[in-house]
Amino acid sequence: MQIGPRNLITDIPGLRVGNAQDTHIKTGTTVLTADAPFTASVHVMGGAPGTRETDLLAPDKLVPAVDALVLSGGSAFGLDAGSGVMDGLRAAGRGFPVGNQRVPVCPGAILFDLINGGDKDWTTNPYRALGRAAFDEASADFALGSVGAGTGALSMVHKGGLGSASAVLSDGRIVGALVAANPIGAVTTPESRHFWAAPFEVDGEFGGLGVNPTTDLGGLVPSPRSAAIHANTTIAIVGTDAPLTKTQCQRVAVAAHDGMARAILPSHTPYDGDLVFAISTGDGAQPVDDTLLLEIGHMAAMTLARAIARAIYHATPMPGDLLPCWSDAH
Repeated sequence: MQIGPRNLITDIPGLRVGNAQDTHIKTGTTVLTADAPFTASVHVMGGAPGTRETDLLAPDKLVPAVDALVLSGGSAFGLDAGSGVMDGLRAAGRGFPVGNQRVPVCPGAILFDLINGGDKDWTTNPYRALGRAAFDEASADFALGSVGAGTGALSMVHKGGLGSASAVLSDGRIVGALVAANPIGAVTTPESRHFWAAPFEVDGEFGGLGVNPTTDLGGLVPSPRSAAIHANTTIAIVGTDAPLTKTQCQRVAVAAHDGMARAILPSHTPYDGDLVFAISTGDGAQPVDDTLLLEIGHMAAMTLARAIARAIYHATPMPGDLLPCWSDAH
């Protein structure tokens, strides 16, 4: 598999990602935006999603494109990050035209990080400010690990984080993934540091340990206590510069969930709000054929699996952490 020059979703031309975080609270926000509005859809498979304006992304809904997507910590409080992003988009003159006004369109999704060792005793919801700060920081280069929406993320065994990866299709087009990995499930095999996503790793991008040689890998089930404490969620964006319609984006979002299931065991649980946005920066007036759509969906799944492992691999320690980082586990 060939990867893009950054191995980030921003290998797709025109995309930018910004992160903002508060390490005292142990939370943050990540924003994906672009030079121009882009086509987007979404698919939800978790049992506890938290979303903003995702109904607009159904193929039969009016709005043809969006200005940004928001991934945030904070559970329902984090949905307010979208308001800060709207402020930034409005200041930039962006938005869907309605009469003499422009209304920025920035759907979002949140993960649960309210019980992660951070101080949540705020008096004013911090997420609007975090959303605006993340939008203002958006660029082609961005950090991974304990940043943005991944700042306070946890998994069953290790700290979670923000991850990204990219791949080059057979025709030279790019597929990328961006994920805030905060699953109740595990991203490594039992009693080991081997990632479930190891079969898809490229050039040692998450440690190069390879596939766990142990044959018995079953029996990995979260305890009721861990489920109650770590009501989690993994939220992701996959994208391409291939010219997809809204309907085709939805199909890619469905396919990309396979990458989540390959990288996290178990995934799509009643406690997770697992969700994947899929986007296209290409002009969908002449949609790709089903053969290329198959390749894009397959590559989106593999790229998302890699991005999830990279999220955990790049996590860094903070005071008061409830779980160890992958880099500190033995």
